[in-house]
Amino acid sequence: MATRGFATRAIRTGQDPCSATGSTIVPVYQTATFTQDSVGVTKGYDYSRSGNPTRLALERQLADLEGARFAAAFGSGMAAVNGACSILAAGDHIVATKDVYGGTYRLFSDVFPRYGIATSYVDMCDLEATRAAIRLNTKLFWIETPTNPLLRIIDIAAVAALKRPGQFVGVDNTFATPYWQRPLELGADLVMHSTTKYLGGHSDVVGGIVISDDPDLHAQIAFHQNAVGAVPGPWDAYLTLRGAKTLALRMREHERNARAVANFLDSRDDVAAVYYPGLRSHPHHELAKRQMRGFGGVVSFRPHGGAERALEIAKLTRIFNLATSLGGVESLICSPTTMTHGSVPAERKAELGITPDLLRLSVGIEDEADIVGDLEHALDVTLAAARVYAIA
Repeated sequence: MATRGFATRAIRTGQDPCSATGSTIVPVYQTATFTQDSVGVTKGYDYSRSGNPTRLALERQLADLEGARFAAAFGSGMAAVNGACSILAAGDHIVATKDVYGGTYRLFSDVFPRYGIATSYVDMCDLEATRAAIRLNTKLFWIETPTNPLLRIIDIAAVAALKRPGQFVGVDNTFATPYWQRPLELGADLVMHSTTKYLGGHSDVVGGIVISDDPDLHAQIAFHQNAVGAVPGPWDAYLTLRGAKTLALRMREHERNARAVANFLDSRDDVAAVYYPGLRSHPHHELAKRQMRGFGGVVSFRPHGGAERALEIAKLTRIFNLATSLGGVESLICSPTTMTHGSVPAERKAELGITPDLLRLSVGIEDEADIVGDLEHALDVTLAAARVYAIA
């Protein structure tokens, strides 16, 4: 049989009808333990921390979407980041994207040093700077692309070409999803997702996953998954499995609406900057076109008027809920400096450009006119209320 398409695999992989009952949908195996035929003789499962049929179906589904054979599901995106880094040991070194997600920064900077693991943050858009950051003990390159929240694009293949034997490239692919970008095809060794976001897609479940096509790497991560036990329960696995079935449909709508939002914001004189790789004005637009099949559903921007106006805009929107997270069917707006990146030191945020005037939008799949209209209303009201804003 020819290779099945993306949407077909999302709906079919790991989801054969139940052999015992004929159930078309993978059941929720809400059990802690499994009865054994005799001591040491099982039907493949003995305890749900070590393995659960609902979770296995999710792992097979998401691995296939990334073009891989193996996956390990975790109870949150940060548990998955930690799981991906379980290949490290004391004395190892990470080269990481300088503007990683705030939770990842906290893990790398405040937790890992306790265990003798050091991290260098570098502008990975600068290949020579990335090369210069490599040490003799570098074990892992950690990439986010598009980055959060400024949507910078990193050349995965170029970074992967820098690695030496014994070094690995991990990519947080949460923003792009496997529908728009498949890092393993570009030379990455590991792919991580916060499945809370687009893969689950409905803002009703927290989870994470680490995917690889390398059996040895997967064995190390799966050992950590079982040993630490930060696994999703069967209901969480079921909700994520169900959500991912519609990923192709949802991502097309997210991107279509995000393009409309980015173009609208870009047309406004009272908007100082728009960050979206689908805009031709984006400095990494051509790289995004080569590396990705589409540009995703997240848009960030800075209104003229500074932090005061930005916060008023965030309070005034009605279609865009003021909330942390992204990737659900509903539109969200947040202030990264205090919300998603609150754990990053103030001086570092200022250096990265994550300042109080920056707003991040997770563009949902509501009607385009309603989404754009909501932003237009918030921008117009705040502009009219503060005519002292300097409009460039």
